[in-house]
Amino acid sequence: MGGAPLMTHHLLPGETDLIGLDPREHAGAYAPHTTHTHYFGFQIPEAEIGCYSYIRYQPYFPLMQGSVQIFQGLDNSCVLDMAHLDYSMTLPWPEVDGNVITTSRGYRIEFGELGRKARITYRSADGRAAFEIEQTALSPLVGRAAVIPGENLVGPIRPGGSEQFMHCVGELTLHGRTYGIDCNTIRDRSWNQDRTEDRRGRFDAPISWTPVYLDDGRYFNQVGFEGPNAMFSFLGRGDEIRELVRVERTVTEIHPQLFYPLAQEIEAEDAAGHVLRLTGRAIAGSPIVSWPHAFTYDSVYRWETDDGGVGFGPCQGIWFEAHQHAMRGHASR
Repeated sequence: MGGAPLMTHHLLPGETDLIGLDPREHAGAYAPHTTHTHYFGFQIPEAEIGCYSYIRYQPYFPLMQGSVQIFQGLDNSCVLDMAHLDYSMTLPWPEVDGNVITTSRGYRIEFGELGRKARITYRSADGRAAFEIEQTALSPLVGRAAVIPGENLVGPIRPGGSEQFMHCVGELTLHGRTYGIDCNTIRDRSWNQDRTEDRRGRFDAPISWTPVYLDDGRYFNQVGFEGPNAMFSFLGRGDEIRELVRVERTVTEIHPQLFYPLAQEIEAEDAAGHVLRLTGRAIAGSPIVSWPHAFTYDSVYRWETDDGGVGFGPCQGIWFEAHQHAMRGHASR
């Protein structure tokens, strides 16, 4: 079948939501670039809005980075174009009280039920953006290892992570306007990841994460390179999850200046020979703040299946300088 071997999934207990929250636990043995994360995003497709809300824990120091990035539409040529940018590289370690994580930037995660339910609240210091959302599990808590190539290069570190589809409801206030939030999205977290900021052992071909929850209850998730090169993927409905033996992703249109995918097609086949075919197009997108030696983007996609299903989800990706130089050279010809 070709391509990279697919990482097999496994299910995790809810207690993994709290891994890495005590910086004293292992900090002395950690390299400076060892990282844990929490990601809770949401989409408002009818308003062409996407939100990237994120904590990146770096226990060696100890400090965190992150907070909230909100983008609207496709007319965002740099991070400063997005509707709301509140992301800091060096913040104090958050306060952790039981199942509640509170940062110094008005961002808070409260796990009502580990592995199943979380309430995320945010209010910017200037009052121009605020949201309160509650996310409730639509799928099991699916485990994974490293998903960005190169994260597993340090032998003593055992990388882990989780991904879970969630029903997200709440309200966003942005620049004086209020939007209702009711979407099916995904949450993601990592622990013990080797996220060094140098070029050691990294990669240049773009990699994309394209989870989608369909209106008939099916969900699909993959992260990988274009072509038959998914690193991690699964397909499911409710509590039933199926391993995939083949995932092929084809980018059919890119942004003319920023080069991230504006349209793509995915074909996924399970062990029983059932094939899911998805066609997607970005309805919102922006470069986002992330690693200094990379281009990273987030976008909101509308997906259709060949059997009439419709769904939405984020598409996030990353690449390094060799690909950027190649694309700029191609565009100038």
